This record gives sequence, C-alpha cells and structure tokens, in this order.
Amino acid sequence: MPKPTFPPPQPSGLSPALSRTIQTLQERRNYEKRRTSLQERVAEAITRFTGSMAFVYLHVVLFGFWVLVNTGLVTLLPKWDESFVILGTSASVEAIFLSTFVLISQNRMTAAVDKRADLDLHISLLAEHEVTKLVTMVSAITDHLGIETEADAEVEELRQDVAPDAVLDEIERNGGS
Repeated sequence: MPKPTFPPPQPSGLSPALSRTIQTLQERRNYEKRRTSLQERVAEAITRFTGSMAFVYLHVVLFGFWVLVNTGLVTLLPKWDESFVILGTSASVEAIFLSTFVLISQNRMTAAVDKRADLDLHISLLAEHEVTKLVTMVSAITDHLGIETEADAEVEELRQDVAPDAVLDEIERNGGS
C-alpha cells in the first residue's frame, strides 16, 4: 500500500469535549464509590480478598496444618479432630458466608451494569433522534436545491423518529432480553 504524500495529522491530545466526558465519568464513579455503605465496602473487601491467591495460600497452610496434625504426621500439638468433622463443618460454614459475600458484590455490580446499560440506551436513542433531525434538515436542503440522490428512496424511512417503546416491545416479542 503506497504511503500518503503527507502523513495524517496526529491529535495533540484529547478534544475538550472528550476530556470533559472522561472527567465527568470519573467524578461519577468516585461519587458512587463514596455513596456505598460500610456494609457494601466490607463485603467488597472480603470478596476481593477471598478471590485472591493470598486466600488460597492461607487455606493451603491452615488446612494442610490441620490435616497434618490430626493425622499424626506432625506431633507439635495433640490431635483435636481425628474424624475431620470440625474441619468439614468449618469449611461448610465458611463457604456459606463466602458465597453470600460474593452474591452481595455481584448484586452491586449488576446494579452498576444496569445503570450503564440504561445510560447507553438513552444516549443511543438521543443520537438516533439527532440523526433523524439531521436527515430531515439535509433532505430539506436537497429538496430546496433540487438535488436528487440515490438515497432519496430511503430518506422518508430515515426521517421517521424512533419510538423507544416500540423498539423495546419488538425486541421482547422476538425473544430478546
């Protein structure tokens, strides 16, 4: 592929509008983080720790030590759970609590994803509305100037504004989520 005579201009940075958008999104995330309750922050911290390799290593050491002592392979301490019932019960109770913390964190993440999806839908519908207005204006200009284009057959369809309820109803009728 031949190189262009002049290289395309490189942006010196982000546009002011894009910079403002990024800053606004960051401020919003910080605001949402500040709004989380102490309970949610604790559940998130526990979930973060239990999803780490440090948690795995800790369990390997603790359970390994438990098994070694109670099978008699290590005689530092007397056996206290030769049948491993206490170990099994402890692990089961821990699993119940950990799954609850994970569910709390997932519920919080799902709520955030739902908010972002709603925002995406609103922005898409607004963009669609604006494009429809632009098509109407450009069509009026071409009509006024007497210009015919290949797109003339589609213009009338493109000039129709999108009804969000109708789109959502159609998605649901066709098995969408």
